[in-house]
Amino acid sequence: MNEQIQSIQQAADALRQIYPHPIKAAVVLGSGLGSFVDSLSQQCVKTPTFVPFEEVPNFPRQEGAGVAGHQGKWVFSEINNGLHLACLQGRLHYYQGYSMDQVVFPTRVLKALGCETLVVTNAAGGLGDGFQAGDLMLITDHLNLMGTNPLMGANLDELGPRFPDMSNAYDRDLQKVARSVYNEMDLQTRLMEGVYAGLTGPCYETPAEIRMMKTLGADAVGMSTVPEVIAANHMGMKVLGISCISNLAAGLSSQTLNHQEVLDTGKRVEADFSQLLSGILQKLSASAAV
Repeated sequence: MNEQIQSIQQAADALRQIYPHPIKAAVVLGSGLGSFVDSLSQQCVKTPTFVPFEEVPNFPRQEGAGVAGHQGKWVFSEINNGLHLACLQGRLHYYQGYSMDQVVFPTRVLKALGCETLVVTNAAGGLGDGFQAGDLMLITDHLNLMGTNPLMGANLDELGPRFPDMSNAYDRDLQKVARSVYNEMDLQTRLMEGVYAGLTGPCYETPAEIRMMKTLGADAVGMSTVPEVIAANHMGMKVLGISCISNLAAGLSSQTLNHQEVLDTGKRVEADFSQLLSGILQKLSASAAV
Protein backbone atom coordinates (compact mmCIF):
# COMPACT_ATOMS: atom_id res chain seq x y z
CA MET A 1 0.00 0.00 0.00
CA ASN A 2 1.22 3.49 -0.86
CA GLU A 3 2.70 5.24 2.21
CA GLN A 4 0.39 8.25 1.86
CA ILE A 5 -2.69 6.05 1.56
CA GLN A 6 -1.56 4.09 4.60
CA SER A 7 -1.17 7.30 6.63
CA ILE A 8 -4.65 8.44 5.63
CA GLN A 9 -6.18 5.09 6.55
CA GLN A 10 -4.41 5.03 9.92
CA ALA A 11 -5.78 8.47 10.78
CA ALA A 12 -9.27 7.49 9.65
CA ASP A 13 -9.14 4.24 11.64
CA ALA A 14 -8.15 6.11 14.80
CA LEU A 15 -10.99 8.60 14.39
CA ARG A 16 -13.41 5.75 13.69
CA GLN A 17 -12.48 4.21 17.03
CA ILE A 18 -13.54 7.46 18.71
CA TYR A 19 -16.63 8.13 16.57
CA PRO A 20 -17.74 4.90 14.86
CA HIS A 21 -20.52 6.29 12.66
CA PRO A 22 -20.01 6.83 8.90
CA ILE A 23 -19.57 10.53 8.15
CA LYS A 24 -21.81 11.73 5.35
CA ALA A 25 -20.99 15.45 5.34
CA ALA A 26 -18.23 17.67 6.67
CA VAL A 27 -17.59 21.37 7.21
CA VAL A 28 -14.23 23.13 7.22
CA LEU A 29 -14.52 26.28 9.31
CA GLY A 30 -12.28 29.18 8.30
CA SER A 31 -10.82 32.11 10.25
CA GLY A 32 -13.23 33.50 12.82
CA LEU A 33 -16.01 31.06 11.84
CA GLY A 34 -15.29 28.25 14.29
CA SER A 35 -18.12 29.35 16.59
CA PHE A 36 -20.57 27.48 14.33
CA VAL A 37 -19.73 24.47 16.48
CA ASP A 38 -21.37 26.20 19.47
CA SER A 39 -24.70 26.20 17.64
CA LEU A 40 -24.47 22.46 16.99
CA SER A 41 -25.44 21.68 20.58
CA GLN A 42 -28.99 22.86 19.79
CA GLN A 43 -29.30 20.32 16.96
CA CYS A 44 -27.28 17.38 18.24
CA VAL A 45 -28.76 14.09 19.39
CA LYS A 46 -25.79 13.73 21.74
CA THR A 47 -22.98 15.96 22.95
CA PRO A 48 -20.45 16.54 20.14
CA THR A 49 -17.16 14.65 20.27
CA PHE A 50 -14.02 16.80 20.14
CA VAL A 51 -10.63 15.51 18.99
CA PRO A 52 -7.60 17.87 18.91
CA PHE A 53 -5.63 17.76 15.68
CA GLU A 54 -2.50 16.65 17.51
CA GLU A 55 -4.21 13.49 18.82
CA VAL A 56 -4.84 12.12 15.32
CA PRO A 57 -2.12 9.75 14.03
CA ASN A 58 -0.04 11.14 11.17
CA PHE A 59 -1.75 14.53 11.39
CA PRO A 60 0.71 17.18 10.17
CA ARG A 61 2.30 19.15 13.00
CA GLN A 62 4.58 22.14 13.05
CA GLU A 63 5.63 23.81 16.28
CA GLY A 64 4.30 27.34 16.51
CA ALA A 65 2.39 27.12 13.23
CA GLY A 66 -1.05 27.87 14.64
CA VAL A 67 -3.23 30.69 13.34
CA ALA A 68 -5.49 32.90 15.46
CA GLY A 69 -9.14 32.02 14.89
CA HIS A 70 -8.36 28.36 14.15
CA GLN A 71 -8.90 26.15 17.20
CA GLY A 72 -7.43 23.02 15.64
CA LYS A 73 -10.07 20.41 16.51
CA TRP A 74 -12.14 17.74 14.82
CA VAL A 75 -15.78 17.85 15.97
CA PHE A 76 -18.11 14.92 15.35
CA SER A 77 -21.87 15.06 15.91
CA GLU A 78 -25.21 13.65 14.90
CA ILE A 79 -27.65 16.44 14.21
CA ASN A 80 -31.32 15.92 14.86
CA ASN A 81 -32.24 14.59 11.43
CA GLY A 82 -29.81 11.68 11.69
CA LEU A 83 -26.94 13.22 9.72
CA HIS A 84 -23.51 12.30 11.08
CA LEU A 85 -21.35 15.35 10.57
CA ALA A 86 -17.66 16.20 10.97
CA CYS A 87 -16.45 19.76 11.46
CA LEU A 88 -12.87 20.96 11.34
CA GLN A 89 -12.38 23.98 13.57
CA GLY A 90 -9.53 25.37 11.53
CA ARG A 91 -7.39 24.12 8.68
CA LEU A 92 -3.75 23.79 7.60
CA HIS A 93 -2.41 26.52 5.33
CA TYR A 94 0.35 26.38 2.74
CA TYR A 95 1.81 29.64 4.12
CA GLN A 96 2.40 27.95 7.49
CA GLY A 97 5.10 25.85 5.84
CA TYR A 98 3.03 22.72 5.30
CA SER A 99 3.39 20.86 2.01
CA MET A 100 0.37 20.63 -0.26
CA ASP A 101 0.01 16.95 0.66
CA GLN A 102 -0.19 18.00 4.30
CA VAL A 103 -2.67 20.79 3.60
CA VAL A 104 -5.14 18.35 2.00
CA PHE A 105 -4.48 15.49 4.43
CA PRO A 106 -7.64 16.27 6.50
CA THR A 107 -9.76 16.35 3.32
CA ARG A 108 -8.48 12.93 2.33
CA VAL A 109 -9.13 11.57 5.82
CA LEU A 110 -12.70 12.85 5.59
CA LYS A 111 -13.19 10.90 2.38
CA ALA A 112 -11.78 7.79 4.07
CA LEU A 113 -14.40 8.28 6.82
CA GLY A 114 -17.13 8.13 4.19
CA CYS A 115 -17.73 11.83 3.55
CA GLU A 116 -19.37 12.60 0.22
CA THR A 117 -20.31 16.27 0.70
CA LEU A 118 -17.82 18.90 1.84
CA VAL A 119 -18.71 22.45 2.84
CA VAL A 120 -15.66 24.72 2.84
CA THR A 121 -15.77 28.15 4.47
CA ASN A 122 -13.21 30.91 4.71
CA ALA A 123 -12.64 34.57 5.41
CA ALA A 124 -11.81 36.53 2.27
CA GLY A 125 -11.15 40.02 1.02
CA GLY A 126 -13.87 41.44 -1.20
CA LEU A 127 -13.05 42.55 -4.73
CA GLY A 128 -16.49 42.50 -6.30
CA ASP A 129 -18.33 45.72 -7.04
CA GLY A 130 -20.86 46.38 -4.29
CA PHE A 131 -19.27 43.94 -1.84
CA GLN A 132 -19.11 45.04 1.80
CA ALA A 133 -17.34 43.72 4.87
CA GLY A 134 -19.76 41.35 6.58
CA ASP A 135 -21.28 39.92 3.39
CA LEU A 136 -21.36 36.18 2.80
CA MET A 137 -20.37 34.97 -0.67
CA LEU A 138 -21.47 31.73 -2.27
CA ILE A 139 -18.39 30.52 -4.18
CA THR A 140 -19.33 29.68 -7.76
CA ASP A 141 -15.79 28.94 -9.00
CA HIS A 142 -12.15 29.62 -8.16
CA LEU A 143 -8.85 30.79 -9.58
CA ASN A 144 -5.84 28.78 -8.40
CA LEU A 145 -3.13 31.45 -8.16
CA MET A 146 -1.02 29.56 -5.63
CA GLY A 147 1.52 28.44 -8.22
CA THR A 148 1.16 24.79 -7.23
CA ASN A 149 -1.41 22.03 -6.94
CA PRO A 150 -2.03 19.29 -4.34
CA LEU A 151 -2.15 16.68 -7.12
CA MET A 152 1.42 17.32 -8.30
CA GLY A 153 3.65 14.26 -8.44
CA ALA A 154 2.64 10.64 -8.81
CA ASN A 155 -1.13 10.25 -8.90
CA LEU A 156 -2.75 8.39 -6.01
CA ASP A 157 -4.91 6.13 -8.14
CA GLU A 158 -6.73 4.82 -5.06
CA LEU A 159 -8.12 8.33 -4.55
CA GLY A 160 -8.96 9.50 -8.05
CA PRO A 161 -7.93 9.92 -11.70
CA ARG A 162 -4.74 11.53 -12.98
CA PHE A 163 -6.66 14.35 -14.69
CA PRO A 164 -9.81 15.16 -12.67
CA ASP A 165 -12.55 17.32 -14.16
CA MET A 166 -12.98 20.69 -12.37
CA SER A 167 -15.85 22.08 -14.45
CA ASN A 168 -18.28 21.64 -11.54
CA ALA A 169 -15.76 22.17 -8.74
CA TYR A 170 -18.42 23.91 -6.62
CA ASP A 171 -21.46 21.73 -7.10
CA ARG A 172 -24.28 23.63 -8.80
CA ASP A 173 -27.01 21.58 -7.13
CA LEU A 174 -25.57 22.40 -3.70
CA GLN A 175 -25.51 26.07 -4.66
CA LYS A 176 -29.24 25.85 -5.47
CA VAL A 177 -29.85 24.38 -2.01
CA ALA A 178 -27.87 27.19 -0.37
CA ARG A 179 -29.81 29.88 -2.27
CA SER A 180 -33.12 28.24 -1.40
CA VAL A 181 -32.28 28.04 2.31
CA TYR A 182 -31.11 31.67 2.37
CA ASN A 183 -34.28 32.86 0.65
CA GLU A 184 -36.40 31.07 3.26
CA MET A 185 -34.62 32.87 6.09
CA ASP A 186 -34.90 36.44 7.31
CA LEU A 187 -31.19 37.19 7.66
CA GLN A 188 -29.63 40.64 7.92
CA THR A 189 -26.41 39.44 6.26
CA ARG A 190 -26.37 39.58 2.47
CA LEU A 191 -25.57 36.48 0.41
CA MET A 192 -23.51 37.45 -2.62
CA GLU A 193 -22.00 35.16 -5.26
CA GLY A 194 -18.66 35.12 -7.00
CA VAL A 195 -15.30 33.66 -7.90
CA TYR A 196 -12.71 33.05 -5.17
CA ALA A 197 -9.02 33.58 -5.93
CA GLY A 198 -6.60 31.55 -3.84
CA LEU A 199 -3.07 32.89 -3.20
CA THR A 200 -0.36 31.54 -0.94
CA GLY A 201 -0.09 34.45 1.53
CA PRO A 202 0.85 35.12 4.25
CA CYS A 203 1.15 38.80 3.29
CA TYR A 204 -1.95 40.55 2.05
CA GLU A 205 -2.03 41.40 -1.63
CA THR A 206 -0.78 44.65 -3.12
CA PRO A 207 -3.24 47.02 -4.82
CA ALA A 208 -1.68 46.09 -8.18
CA GLU A 209 -2.29 42.41 -7.49
CA ILE A 210 -5.89 43.18 -6.58
CA ARG A 211 -6.36 45.06 -9.87
CA MET A 212 -4.92 42.05 -11.70
CA MET A 213 -7.32 39.66 -9.96
CA LYS A 214 -10.31 41.85 -10.71
CA THR A 215 -9.26 41.81 -14.37
CA LEU A 216 -9.06 38.00 -14.22
CA GLY A 217 -12.61 37.82 -12.88
CA ALA A 218 -12.12 37.29 -9.14
CA ASP A 219 -14.68 38.61 -6.65
CA ALA A 220 -12.89 37.62 -3.44
CA VAL A 221 -9.37 36.64 -2.46
CA GLY A 222 -7.95 34.46 0.29
CA MET A 223 -5.14 32.13 1.33
CA SER A 224 -6.89 28.76 1.59
CA THR A 225 -9.71 26.55 0.28
CA VAL A 226 -8.47 25.97 -3.28
CA PRO A 227 -6.20 22.99 -2.40
CA GLU A 228 -8.96 21.30 -0.40
CA VAL A 229 -11.48 21.79 -3.19
CA ILE A 230 -9.10 20.33 -5.77
CA ALA A 231 -8.41 17.31 -3.55
CA ALA A 232 -12.11 16.83 -2.83
CA ASN A 233 -13.02 16.91 -6.53
CA HIS A 234 -10.19 14.46 -7.26
CA MET A 235 -11.90 12.02 -4.88
CA GLY A 236 -15.40 12.59 -6.27
CA MET A 237 -16.75 14.64 -3.37
CA LYS A 238 -19.40 17.31 -3.87
CA VAL A 239 -18.30 20.74 -2.65
CA LEU A 240 -20.15 23.81 -1.44
CA GLY A 241 -18.10 26.94 -0.70
CA ILE A 242 -19.01 30.00 1.38
CA SER A 243 -16.75 32.99 2.05
CA CYS A 244 -17.21 35.56 4.77
CA ILE A 245 -16.13 38.88 3.27
CA SER A 246 -14.09 40.16 6.19
CA ASN A 247 -12.77 43.33 4.55
CA LEU A 248 -12.31 45.04 1.23
CA ALA A 249 -9.02 44.08 -0.42
CA ALA A 250 -5.97 46.32 -0.72
CA GLY A 251 -6.54 49.57 -2.58
CA LEU A 252 -10.34 49.34 -2.36
CA SER A 253 -10.63 51.17 0.97
CA SER A 254 -8.51 53.46 3.13
CA GLN A 255 -8.19 50.89 5.93
CA THR A 256 -4.98 49.06 6.80
CA LEU A 257 -5.46 45.29 6.48
CA ASN A 258 -4.96 43.11 9.55
CA HIS A 259 -6.02 39.69 10.83
CA GLN A 260 -7.92 41.11 13.80
CA GLU A 261 -10.38 42.67 11.36
CA VAL A 262 -10.96 39.19 9.93
CA LEU A 263 -11.78 37.82 13.39
CA ASP A 264 -13.97 40.79 14.29
CA THR A 265 -16.04 40.47 11.12
CA GLY A 266 -16.47 36.74 11.70
CA LYS A 267 -17.77 37.53 15.18
CA ARG A 268 -20.22 40.07 13.76
CA VAL A 269 -21.81 37.68 11.26
CA GLU A 270 -21.52 34.46 13.28
CA ALA A 271 -25.22 34.23 14.16
CA ASP A 272 -26.43 34.58 10.56
CA PHE A 273 -23.59 32.39 9.27
CA SER A 274 -24.44 29.63 11.76
CA GLN A 275 -28.15 29.82 10.98
CA LEU A 276 -27.54 29.62 7.22
CA LEU A 277 -25.06 26.75 7.51
CA SER A 278 -27.35 24.81 9.86
CA GLY A 279 -30.26 25.27 7.48
CA ILE A 280 -28.20 24.06 4.53
CA LEU A 281 -27.12 20.92 6.38
CA GLN A 282 -30.69 20.19 7.48
CA LYS A 283 -31.97 20.61 3.90
CA LEU A 284 -29.22 18.41 2.44
CA SER A 285 -29.96 15.60 4.86
CA ALA A 286 -33.73 15.86 4.46
CA SER A 287 -33.46 15.74 0.66
CA ALA A 288 -30.99 12.83 0.75
CA ALA A 289 -28.52 15.04 -1.13
CA VAL A 290 -25.68 13.78 1.07
